[in-house]
Amino acid sequence: MYKHLGSTDISIYPLGIGGIPIQRVSFEDAREVIAHAKGLGINFIDSAQGYSDSEAKIGFAIDSHKNYWKLASKSPARDKKGMEEAVTNSLKKFNRDYMDLYQLHLISSMEELDTVLGPNGAMETLHRYKEQGFIKHIGITGHKPEVLIKALDIYPFATVQVPFNPLETQSIELLEYAKSKGVGTIIMKPLAGGALTSPTACIKYILNQPFVDTVIPGMESIEQVQQNFEASQNSSLCVDEQEAIDKDIRELKNNFCRRCEYCQPCPQGIKIHSVFTLHGYYSRYGLKDWSIPRYQGLPVLADICTECGICETKCPYELPIRDMLKVAHKDFSG
Repeated sequence: MYKHLGSTDISIYPLGIGGIPIQRVSFEDAREVIAHAKGLGINFIDSAQGYSDSEAKIGFAIDSHKNYWKLASKSPARDKKGMEEAVTNSLKKFNRDYMDLYQLHLISSMEELDTVLGPNGAMETLHRYKEQGFIKHIGITGHKPEVLIKALDIYPFATVQVPFNPLETQSIELLEYAKSKGVGTIIMKPLAGGALTSPTACIKYILNQPFVDTVIPGMESIEQVQQNFEASQNSSLCVDEQEAIDKDIRELKNNFCRRCEYCQPCPQGIKIHSVFTLHGYYSRYGLKDWSIPRYQGLPVLADICTECGICETKCPYELPIRDMLKVAHKDFSG
């Protein structure tokens, strides 16, 4: 059941491990979770520089079998020097001489893409490290399908990583296009950041799609690994599983931010999608200690909102953004 990630030489089981929840467990627990995944044949792990000690715990967990694993990480660094520090730190924390995949993280505009691909941009470092053998392949991640489609036309990225699940289907055109070009497709946030309540149904739904190479749910327990693995063995949805998905979508569709950013710019300078993304980590991932300082570090906090309502007139999902901002700020300030 192993398959190549796009046109690369990376052969992986279609269920991988997302590194976000590893932050919440001990080093020893991380080793037990990852060892169980290896025993099932799972061989791909994706993490990021921004996931606090996730990379270090993964490096500790895979130590005696580190060459078995296909490792990926990513950084939001946009310049050459910042990316050099990021890749160097990832290699050190993973305790390995190379990474199978390193990704430009969260590219959300053509201006950002121009920056990373331009003079002294982050891509200069990734190219150099690839030539030196420290990186095998270069990928890109983001939440803006239209930007990523253009990115795939401009540069031969090996992979693209985006959110996709029964609730967030806005990247289907991108994923189909990537597949047609031989670009590997990695699905993050398969449970919509924890908003969807039926993991088995979601994994099956995603792996049923012909444009998906691998899905990387965050897993922090042996039970989660086992449950997701069993879902990956048979992607046929039963009636109850489809009904569970439909129920979630009915309840969430008018109260869930898809990070499309059509609400921007806010006249007060609030990064609305950033507030809601961090609030998801706070309320659904259980990463309160991680998300609170990042919220407090935003240039403008949600309590600056004057309730002008312009954002709500531009939201294609008709979300009650003003109320959602109040809830988020109250939680972060509590």
